[in-house]
This record gives sequence, structure tokens and C-alpha cells, in this order.
Amino acid sequence: MLYLIRPHGGWKRAPALRARAVPLAALVLSLALVLGVHWFLVYPIAFFPDVLPPEVLAWSVPAVTALLLALHRSWTVWRSLPRPARRRGFAVTAAAAAFAGVLALSAIQINAYFGLNHTVGDLAGAAVARIPGLEEGLKRQPGERAPVSLARWTPSGALPAAGLIRTATIPGAVSGFRSRDAYVYLPPAYQASPRPALPVLVLFSGQPGSPADWVTGGALRSRMDRFAAAHHGVAPVVVVVDPNGTPNGNTLCMDSRIARADTFLARDVPAWIDGTLDVDPDPRQWAAGGFSFGATCAIQMATRHPDVYSAALAFSSEQEPALAKERHKTIEASFGGDTAAFERQTPLHLMQHRRFDGNALYFGAGERDPQFIEYMHVLAGAARSAGFSVDEQVIPRTGHSWTVAAMGLSAGLDFMAPRWGIKK
Repeated sequence: MLYLIRPHGGWKRAPALRARAVPLAALVLSLALVLGVHWFLVYPIAFFPDVLPPEVLAWSVPAVTALLLALHRSWTVWRSLPRPARRRGFAVTAAAAAFAGVLALSAIQINAYFGLNHTVGDLAGAAVARIPGLEEGLKRQPGERAPVSLARWTPSGALPAAGLIRTATIPGAVSGFRSRDAYVYLPPAYQASPRPALPVLVLFSGQPGSPADWVTGGALRSRMDRFAAAHHGVAPVVVVVDPNGTPNGNTLCMDSRIARADTFLARDVPAWIDGTLDVDPDPRQWAAGGFSFGATCAIQMATRHPDVYSAALAFSSEQEPALAKERHKTIEASFGGDTAAFERQTPLHLMQHRRFDGNALYFGAGERDPQFIEYMHVLAGAARSAGFSVDEQVIPRTGHSWTVAAMGLSAGLDFMAPRWGIKK
């Protein structure tokens, strides 16, 4: 950045007023551009359903400032330097390299805030690309006896030290929905013989995003292995499901004009899990969970389909499903403006009109995310009034990031363990 701020020809040769004015003008213009583009993406075109965190906007400003300064410096150098052209080309290349460095720094800081990619392999997709597909030997075999009750199960030998991560395709047999591949975590106990009837946790990622985000940002395998190690190799079978179909898609996890996502999650996904994996079919042993959009989706499943998902883990949930900051745009796009049809499917409406005694909800939100902390309190209060067993946690030193999900998952699993009958 200092190279871009420094006037061409040095500080001594440049007029003092101009030397100060150019960087200041670039900073002011970049701030206006970032705020203007952000407003345009949130309101007129509703690319984001809510405003971005201030930290993300703040780290975007240096990158835009560097771009403006690089363009100004390249134009100034090109006009002032004599031929040959290679001298001009070298100066322009240097300005571009300086901009690239600032852009990389801003990107690193934004990624650090969201906590999504922890390694270069995560960023390049190499970490998830190496995950194999679900082998036949890990599936439920035809004619095989039902798995042993977890309360009566004892392993016949030593268990593996770690669980397995696999990919799988879940067809939209009833809904017609086409989802991206799911990720399946199978704990050490699943690899035993005989297998116990393990509980099920179905997870959803944020939006925009993909199921792989739970593997990278959510640190799924390490968190689940840690829980399993503390519980004699026992942990839930985890299936990370895609409710959106594309990275930028948003189905609201509803059956609407957009897609039949609710049918996919409430019928197709449970049927596939129950027919493919050795798990406990009892709904009291099933839970949904997610981060941000995925947390909202999880609460929707727990309130719309308590006969399928009797509990949910919600990390940084929205107050209700949303396509846009302006509520009427969501209702228009999904239900043709029919507000009643939309509201009948929202968790707050359902918790006002139904009882959920015996079911459970766990909430987590980042300490630096006041809006979503407020959402958490509103939802938790409604859930308690509707009969849910509820716990809330504010995750320290975090904002609206995957750190909330990664750190909160351990406490959420501890909250669910007695319900699942998992003992230390």
C-alpha cells in the first residue's frame, strides 16, 4: 500500500497538497463505493438476505482503495515515463502487484472473520476433493438384522480411533429436488460389529455456501471425533445435506414457488438415511442443525416436522427465512405475495399455535453479532413458551462466522447427549 500511496517520482518532487489529496480521495471514494455496492446488493437486487458484518465491509475498503490508487498510478506513470514501453510496462506491473498484495491481505482478513477456510487445501477444495464415496460395506445390507440398541450395545473388540467422512448422493425421489452431494460422518462405533443403533444429526450450511463448508469451516470431523473419544467411540451419524442446489441458491427450506425443499428435507432425506445407514429410526434420536441460513432451516424442520426431527441445534439463526432484507420481497418471490401462506410455515408462527413438549432446541450466537443474538433470544423465548427444552449460548470473541458453529457444536452435542442416551 505504501508503494501505491507514494507519489511517482518521490515525495520531494510531488506537490505537498497533491501528495496528500490523492490517497485521501481514493480512501473516501472507496468507502463510498463499498457502501454503495453493499446497499445495492442487499436492497435493490437482494443478492444477500441481510446486511454484511461491519468487519467485512471495513476490510473491503483497503482493497478498493488499493485498486483506485493502482489505476491512478498506472495512468500517471504511463503518461510521464518516456519510451521504451518496457519501462512503462514495468511500472504498471509493479502497481498491479502492489494491488494484488493488498487484495490478498483483505481476503485473508475477511476469510479469518468468517472462519471458513483454515488451510490452502480448504481454499482450493483439495481437502474435500479427496473424500471418497460411501462404500457398500458401510451401508445397511439387505436382510441384515436391525442394529443393536445403544443401551445394550458393547463392542466386540477395539474401536478405531477416528470416524470416517464419506460423500453420498441423496435423490429427490418424492420432491424432485436436485441437491449437491451430501457428506456423511460415521463415528468409530459405526465401524464396530455389531453396530449400535446410533442417533442421527442432519446438518445444513449457510447461504451462500455448500455442504462442504461444514467439513472445512465447521471442522466437522475433528469436533465429532473429539466427542466420540469422550463417549467410548459413540457419536451420532451426521449427514450434511444440501437444501439449496447451487452455491447462491436460496430455497428458504420451504415448499414454495422456488422449490420443494421442505419435502426433500422432511421425506427424501430421512428415507434415504433410514434405508441406507444403520441408525436408530426413532424420531427422538434425530436432530437437525445448521449455521446461519442452515440454523434457520434446522428450526424450521424441528417446528414443521417434529415427528421427523424432534430437536435442533441452531448456530446464528435468522428470526425467519429470508430472501431479502425487505420482507415483502421474500413473500412475493416465494408465495406470490400471500403473506399468510408464508407465515404459516415460519417457526415463530408455529410455536405460537402448537405445543412441542418433550422436544429440544439448542441456540448459539457470536458475542460480536448483536442482531443474531437478538434473534436467538426471540426464538428461544418462543420455544420455551411452546414447550421445548431450550439452552442458549453466546460464543465469546466471535461474530457471524463459522467459528460459532465449530465452537458451539461441542456444547450442542453435550446438550443432546442425555437425550440420545450417550454416556461418558
